[in-house]
Amino acid sequence: MSSSYKHIVRIIDADLKGEDKVAYALSRIRGIGINMAYAITRDCGVDPEGRVGLLQDSDIKRLEEALATIDRKFPSYMLNRRKDPFTGKDMHLLGSDLVVGIKSDVDLMRKTKSWKGVRHSLGLKVRGQCTRTTGRFGTAVGVSRKAVIQAQKGAQAGGEEKK
Repeated sequence: MSSSYKHIVRIIDADLKGEDKVAYALSRIRGIGINMAYAITRDCGVDPEGRVGLLQDSDIKRLEEALATIDRKFPSYMLNRRKDPFTGKDMHLLGSDLVVGIKSDVDLMRKTKSWKGVRHSLGLKVRGQCTRTTGRFGTAVGVSRKAVIQAQKGAQAGGEEKK
């Protein structure tokens, strides 16, 4: 073990807390879930139950190399971007690349005016959920009390007098 404890470890543009276990800290990186984190730690030979702050520099370097080559080391069913529409390859995106990839997918759907693209552009639910009572914006629709209605009418009347 390393003699010095690090409170924050930086891996793939993400600050990981030194007190967290390695697998759970890796899952804080955007694009890595808990199962992928355990697979990465097993592949690198790093103890997933150890603390990030106690990792040696060589262990951190092995984790970074494994994260850089995820799409070559793991089977395609574990990757988060299979059959990329632009390249046709299986990839695994991390961090800001994942955000940009999702945004480009949504923009492509909007451009082709697919049903999902239309729903995205209108800001509505995309996957067939009910929208009658959920997913509302602004004030909730429903039963309102007399006092609230009277206060709103009083506010409107006060606003009209000022004009």
